[in-house]
Amino acid sequence: MGLVILFTVNRKYRFSWLKIVLLGLAASFNKSASGGGYGPLIVGGQILSGVPSKPAIGITSLAEGLTCVVALFGYIAFAGSSISWSLAPYIIIGSVLAVPFAVRTVNIIPEAKLKILIALLSIILGLFVACKTIWP
Repeated sequence: MGLVILFTVNRKYRFSWLKIVLLGLAASFNKSASGGGYGPLIVGGQILSGVPSKPAIGITSLAEGLTCVVALFGYIAFAGSSISWSLAPYIIIGSVLAVPFAVRTVNIIPEAKLKILIALLSIILGLFVACKTIWP
């Protein structure tokens, strides 16, 4: 997906609800099967579906937060008392402290450069996952 974004960086995609629904299905399956990879897939997919990169990042952040809350409730309902909460406060504090820096960073990077950065980071993450899969 990163390569497609990179090679079509100046192309304007027409928004399509069908593309968004298919993206949601693919990302949900990926999240349930692997537990990760939701963010880069959703951001890249939204860009290729006609959503500008800055709103795509915001929408993805909201969707990931809601997905995590629903997953937590599901986990509590089915796993109950086997949850270890010892790391939760540190993760929550780190996440909350990172938000203003993330918002500021996205706001100051121009749209075109942000799109290229998203493409490059998607490629790097994809290569990293492929290498970890091939050579564990």
